[in-house]
Amino acid sequence: MMIKILEKTESVCPECLKEDKINKIPAELIEEDGKIYLRKKCKKHGSFKAIVFSDAKLYHKWIKYKVDGDGVSNMEIKSWLSPKEKLYPKHLSQSVLTNIMLTNRCNLRCKYCFMNAGASGYVYEPTLEEIRKLMKQARDEKPVGSKAIQLTGGEPTIRDDLIEIIKMAKELGFVHVQLNTNGIKLSEDIELCKKIKEAGVNTIYMSFDGVSKKTNPWIEQNKKAIENLRKVGLNSVVLVPVVMKTNLDELADIIKYAIENIDVVRGVNFQPIAFAGRLEKVNQEYIKKFRVDYAEMMKAIEKGLDGQITEDDFYPVPFVYPISKLVETLKGEKQVEFTANPMCGGATYVFTKNGKITPVTRFIDVEGLMKFIDELSKKRGVLKKVRIAASFMKNVGKYIDKEKAPKELNLAKIIINAVTKGDYESLGEFHKKSLYIGTMWFQDPWNLNIERLKRCVIHYTTFEGIIPFCAYNGLGLGEKIRKKYSIPIKEWEKKVGRSMNDDLWKNGPIS
Repeated sequence: MMIKILEKTESVCPECLKEDKINKIPAELIEEDGKIYLRKKCKKHGSFKAIVFSDAKLYHKWIKYKVDGDGVSNMEIKSWLSPKEKLYPKHLSQSVLTNIMLTNRCNLRCKYCFMNAGASGYVYEPTLEEIRKLMKQARDEKPVGSKAIQLTGGEPTIRDDLIEIIKMAKELGFVHVQLNTNGIKLSEDIELCKKIKEAGVNTIYMSFDGVSKKTNPWIEQNKKAIENLRKVGLNSVVLVPVVMKTNLDELADIIKYAIENIDVVRGVNFQPIAFAGRLEKVNQEYIKKFRVDYAEMMKAIEKGLDGQITEDDFYPVPFVYPISKLVETLKGEKQVEFTANPMCGGATYVFTKNGKITPVTRFIDVEGLMKFIDELSKKRGVLKKVRIAASFMKNVGKYIDKEKAPKELNLAKIIINAVTKGDYESLGEFHKKSLYIGTMWFQDPWNLNIERLKRCVIHYTTFEGIIPFCAYNGLGLGEKIRKKYSIPIKEWEKKVGRSMNDDLWKNGPIS
């Protein structure tokens, strides 16, 4: 059995984390029997081995797009381990999306959830003024302020001042506001849907673990929420399934459902399960029962869709990095850079006609086009902007197979306008006609790779500074921060004059 070491890195010991200690230990990515693993050893708790890619071919395709950006120069990392020690010296990626946790209260009590107030015993709920400061912290990031924010929880729709918060985000300059929700309140209150749209929410990011009640007990509420959002014209929903071995056989059906509702559903973002929060009973054997990696997930989709989508159609997040550099060259100003580690996730776009699904990769030479864009972004000299724009407009059509491309879309024109003019309205036409299918696999204490963490592009804005997603959740820093800035449930109930149980959904299962 041949083992090849691909990368030396660092990780943490999951058993030490259970003891409330972040113990940084050496780790390495290895290739063994056609699969990629993260291997590490703690002096106290022994060896650990976590699957990263069950198909080495997919890993090697993705990892070649690894790139480092300028990072965030004013990102707070001092408290991640202790006041005297840093997990790593500098974060290497900007905030592509900033999460802000509005509350840990929720109207459900999912047995696997570690974040809601009912499970934690305390209420974390920043005031409007505190939320403004947290948002401004994200907007003030250097060299580029965060432009997209996700309002999350708990369940953010149970805050009575949600509309004020949405308007605040727009006032502070966030061009994209995303609401993360289980969809329950949206299913029961069409007026709330209308107010959310009018306040400025761009996208509804909705939990959607399957199409049956076995995998998704709230499927009927999800469907009703989508119907209500359709009625009010908020036609930008992303379905968010947590992927485990228990719902693998429904992944293709989730995509089919999204296609059936493509006038409202803009995408599906699959999230292979990560183990965070309640770790007492979690060990390597337990993880094997539920863990699904990218390749296993994609094979399930391919099988369920009879090969219409395959792993070859997916490309990692930093694949589009050259576009940012080209726009930066043309506009002369810094752009948000998609420099996540390739292992953080990937995506494709698909078009449908007469029941047939066609990924964009079947009619656009995406690798050739991106290589061309990368070369253009590096051009220098007199009249570079004019020369670059002219070359781009002249040559972009060479990478599009017009016979296979959707006839109703002038793809060359859309790409040209989006890149050279910043005309994202025309790019919106592409989104309206296609379905985004993406995947993000967040890290947990067993598979955490610090070299990956350094390049995280999804961040939380917190009272302790800007923190990467996988440090906030995967290392439990979010729980510590929430607890530090919270009050006990009974104190909260006395303060507001009602019971925490009043939040609970009255019309169905809450766990």
